[in-house]
This record gives sequence, C-alpha cells and structure tokens, in this order.
Amino acid sequence: MTLEEIKALDHAHVMQSYGRFNLAVDHGKGATVWDSEGREYIDFTSGIGVCSLGYADEGWIAAITEQARKLGHISNLYYAEPYAKLALKLCTRTDMANVFFSNSGAEANEGMIKLARKYSFDKYGKGRGTIITLKNSFHGRTITTLAATGQEKFHNWFFPFTEGFRYADANDLASVEALAGDDVCAVMMELIQGEGGVLPLDQAFVDGVVKLCAERDWLVLIDEVQTGVGRTGTMFCYEQYGFRPDVVSFAKGIAAGLPFGGVLASEKCRKVFTPGTHATTFGGNPIGAAAACYVLDRLDETLLSDVQAKGVYLREEIEAMNLPCLGKTRGLGLMIGIEVRDGWTNREVAEKLMENGLLCLTAGPGLRLLPPLVITKAEMDKGLEIMRKALS
Repeated sequence: MTLEEIKALDHAHVMQSYGRFNLAVDHGKGATVWDSEGREYIDFTSGIGVCSLGYADEGWIAAITEQARKLGHISNLYYAEPYAKLALKLCTRTDMANVFFSNSGAEANEGMIKLARKYSFDKYGKGRGTIITLKNSFHGRTITTLAATGQEKFHNWFFPFTEGFRYADANDLASVEALAGDDVCAVMMELIQGEGGVLPLDQAFVDGVVKLCAERDWLVLIDEVQTGVGRTGTMFCYEQYGFRPDVVSFAKGIAAGLPFGGVLASEKCRKVFTPGTHATTFGGNPIGAAAACYVLDRLDETLLSDVQAKGVYLREEIEAMNLPCLGKTRGLGLMIGIEVRDGWTNREVAEKLMENGLLCLTAGPGLRLLPPLVITKAEMDKGLEIMRKALS
C-alpha cells in the first residue's frame, strides 16, 4: 500500500490521538528502516526505545518463533517455563528479590504505585498513601500514572484524577522535604526525565532522596521504563547512581519490540503482593518472555560498554558540528537529548531530518535520540552526515 492509502485507512478507522509524522514504515534491518515507497532512513528512535536490538535480529526472530510453535499464551493460572526463566535472569542480574510481569510501562508504574501503597498499608494502616514525584516527570497515560506525572499540561480533560501525589522540584532536596508528612509512603523518580527533555538528575539530589527515604521508611521507586535494560550503558540506570531502589519498573527495550514490562522488588518488598492483590491477563506472556530472555542474554558487558562508547561518540560529533539550530547535548549512553535553539521548534527540526533520511524524536523543547543499542558505526556516521547536511 502507498503512504496515502495507509493514511486514508488510518484517518477513516483509527482514533486520531497521535500526531503522526508523514511517513509509513514498512520494514527494517539493524538500525535502518524503509518506508512504503522504498525510501531508506537511519533510525535514531528504535520505536521510542523499544527495538533495543534493532530490526529483524535473527536470534530474536528464532527465539519468538520457537516459543510460538510451543505456546503463545496460557494465563497466570498456571506455571510456564519462559517467564520463570526470565525472572531468574532479571533477579540474578539486579540482585533484586522478585518480579511482577506486566505489558507496558504505564502498567508497570501502576503496579509500582500499588506496591508502595500496600507496603505502607500493611505496616502502618490507612492514611499513608501519598507519593512524592518530580515536576517535569512522565510516568504514563493511565489515569493514575497521569496523576503521578509532574507536568500540569497532562492534568486536563480526564477528571477526576487519582489522588495522592505531590510534586517536588527536581534537584532540590528542600522541595522534597517540604512535601513531607505523615501521609507519605514513597518518592517516585526517573533518574533521567525522558519525555521532559532527557534531563539527568544530579547525583547529590538522588543521594539525598535515598537517605531521606531510608530515614522515614519511604520507598524509593525508580521508573526505568525508558532508562532501563541497557539504554544508558548499564543494565539499569540506577547502577550509575550507586544505589539499589526498593522498587524499579521497566518496559520498552526488554522484549526488543514486543509489549512487555514489569516491576522488580527488593527483599524489603518481596512479600507485598499476595494472591489476588495484583494481576494482569497477558503479564509474562510466553512469547514476550522468550524474547526478553534473548535480550538479556545479548546484554553482556561488551554490548553495554559499547552503548556507553557509542553515546559519547554521537554526542561529541553532534556538538562538533556546531549546527545553527542545535545546542548542547545531555544524557547517558544511547539516551541523548539535544538542545534546540531559539528560532526553531523541535518538531520542525525532526521533520527536516526525516525528509532527508534520519528519524529522531522530540522530548520537552529539544530533540531526543534513542538508537538501537546495536547500531553500527557505519549507521551512526550515515545518520550524522544526514544531520550535518540537512541542518547546516
């Protein structure tokens, strides 16, 4: 089908809740995709950080094909090997106690919020369910995760929102302390605020929050939906901040293209969820779990080290271009934010790059790059050359 034919079907039959770019992607290989007209693009987006191993990875295809031939779904009323193996891999890699599997990042964050509130209820009873989050954060698009999101523009239309959230200023420990009260049970943070503009938190601030939570028996909840599973050059971003959270959520790149997510709990929170207190029909799906097992096997120290080196290379090359519309870069590993200077909008810049064969994302007022973790130097260089020519 042509782009116009696909767009016509979309506009006729799909709810128009997305501001799509004028592009229909047909297929991909590695970090390169082709559109419905056969045009080639270097992909610095990986499906918003989902396709961690790029496109058409042969091992990934084999893993999900083999599992699909055996069992596609069975429900959590019964045991199945793939999710059990994945749980072992995750807990071994992170030294966390156990895991709950979900289908998406928003659902993982919902589970993390529920876990925090039940932990506090079990220990202290009612009245201690408030969670402090940070301004400029983003935690999902369900009613509760929108309420947790510290951006006022998302707090509209869908009233009434879930109660029980307060918003502190990022990198301001005094702001967190000012929101303290007997009703607080947790602090929930992204270590790099992704949708807010790829903004890493300061080490001293994170250290202070962790210490404050320990003193008051508040749980430290870390949203690693976008930063986790190798994206920043370590299995999880919190490793680079030198602490282990009480609970961490993950999704996006874990199954390299299939819907999958989850919540990892520390020993302190191991027994919070009991039978009947949390569930989801598709959580731990065998095919998704098989894909995730393959991803974790690929995420060895060599690949993670490469992710860090690739991120440094891209940032240095972009800043060296000194392009008129782009400024400083920021981020960790292959999660990169780029300042868009006054006089341009990030949407305009992203569209200009797409027209010339490079796919990029927006975040906050800037650009965001989330290339596949396996992107080659040749693909990076080709993308950088497109950027140089298109934006000079």
